Amino acid sequence: MRNLFLKLCAAALVATSAATANVHAADLHVMTSGGFTAAFKVLGPEFAAKTGDTLETTLGPSMGKSPEAIPNRLERDEPADAVIMVGYALDELIRKGKVIPGSRVELADSRIGMVVREGAAKPDISTVEGLRQTLLHAKSIAYSDSASGVYIQRELFKKLGIEDQVRSKAKMIPRIPVASVVANGDFEIGFQQVSELRPVKGATFVGKIPESLQSVTRFAAGIPVNAQHPKEAKALLEYLASPGVQTEVQLTGLDTVSGH
Repeated sequence: MRNLFLKLCAAALVATSAATANVHAADLHVMTSGGFTAAFKVLGPEFAAKTGDTLETTLGPSMGKSPEAIPNRLERDEPADAVIMVGYALDELIRKGKVIPGSRVELADSRIGMVVREGAAKPDISTVEGLRQTLLHAKSIAYSDSASGVYIQRELFKKLGIEDQVRSKAKMIPRIPVASVVANGDFEIGFQQVSELRPVKGATFVGKIPESLQSVTRFAAGIPVNAQHPKEAKALLEYLASPGVQTEVQLTGLDTVSGH
């Protein structure tokens, strides 16, 4: 009987060891740009809880000259298993051989909105003329150094015919959330993607700019060529794009990609 008991214990130990060997929780390094960050802060822990993987997250813009920008981080060979960023910036990384072709996953669409300081009057920007007058009468205007800000600087002011009138009072804000410089009173109004405006305390979300003037930014994700855990990264990206999480994505100010 004792021998039988010992054999059963040995068998159980072998089975347990085998099961443990098959469970490889990965430590995933994820780089994400501002627009999808609020959604990732909700969905990332959910994925980790389901899979046992751990997520180490690094924030940085999708483009630009700052050292924090995702392309510059990859250029320095910082570890990354997944990158979440503006779609056309991701395409450029694929073209340069930094991200695996075919790994791209569509995540969400992001529209531009406006904030004022908490307690300030909320101007009506629901019409083209309303937005034009708001910009003309504002003492100072802030916009981001990412995709939305590039569009505002190069195209929106021009479309509204006010480029010359606002040039001296409009400024691109690098690295930090635009709403933060509105909240502290440095700027009267601020523009950025809605999902980046909403989380900032001390600023009040006014609304999205009119659809006829919108620049919709697609957020997508991909797997860098040097990823240490490409299989687990693929599972993460599929989870972030899955139909079951779209309500949570929308609550952060993003829009579901058409067809999801």
